[in-house]
Amino acid sequence: MSTIVLKRTGQKMPLVGFGLWKVTKSSCADTVYEAIKAGYRLFDGAGDYGNEKEAGEGVRRAIQKGLVKREDLFITSKLWNTFHARDHVKSITKKQLELWGIDYFDLFLVHFPIALQYVDPAHRYPPEWFDDDGKVRLQNTPMQETWGAMEELVDEGHAKNIGLSNCSGALILDVLRYARIEPQVLQVELHPYLNQNALVNLAKTLGVAITAYSSFGPQGYVELSMDKGAPSLMNVNAVIKISQKHEKTPAQVLLRWATQRGIAVVPKSNDVKRLQENLQCDSFDLDQDEIESISALNIDLRLNNPAEIDPRLAIFA
Repeated sequence: MSTIVLKRTGQKMPLVGFGLWKVTKSSCADTVYEAIKAGYRLFDGAGDYGNEKEAGEGVRRAIQKGLVKREDLFITSKLWNTFHARDHVKSITKKQLELWGIDYFDLFLVHFPIALQYVDPAHRYPPEWFDDDGKVRLQNTPMQETWGAMEELVDEGHAKNIGLSNCSGALILDVLRYARIEPQVLQVELHPYLNQNALVNLAKTLGVAITAYSSFGPQGYVELSMDKGAPSLMNVNAVIKISQKHEKTPAQVLLRWATQRGIAVVPKSNDVKRLQENLQCDSFDLDQDEIESISALNIDLRLNNPAEIDPRLAIFA
């Protein structure tokens, strides 16, 4: 399995993982178990996904049946916006580990550079974006405080690696000015309609590994009515021609466009055949002109933009 070696720890992060966003609770344990059977070793979760306990059940079943050991897996989770204050980072991380039924995360990310008012998990978990009255309530917690608490997770063995998600270049550079433990991974929305070339170049220059989410662009947002009417990347002529030439699926081409450049991907599928196809996306190489033709599809289409929830959340402005 192709991997990315993380700079600080030397840990090998699989290049292709399985994303747990929108995996329903009722099917999550079985989905994770089947994904492990299919060969997946990286699972990308988050407190906000609401399926940590079920994902952990799938992991536990696979370990009990001898498919894998815990150390064979690379489990990622994320700190939600309501837990950015230093006092809350450690307690919620411990809760998330308990839900998963594991002792440590291989990677723990700050989900968004947005601090929201604290919500007691006993009151509501996951807390999501809105308070009880349907309003977004911000909290004045600076990233420096949050990052210091993230570093303490590493010190105490709760996370092997820490990183950022949904962050722009300016904020990454700011974190590096005070970080005792530098971010190892940056996870961002990245697909041909939003190729993020400048951000990719910055991260590579800094030695920060990149994980792309929403690799299929609008495909994952149709059911949420958030696809913004963009045509499916699966049906774009440039992608179809390349897939036909290499005798691969359009999905495999879209994933290879990222992985061939050293960018990790975390696609999801409930179909076992597609699970296996996605995992095999590094079994062929694209020509440079093919990579460039896919990159040229860029229209700066951002599908996951908190500014659409509240204009005060315009972190990509």
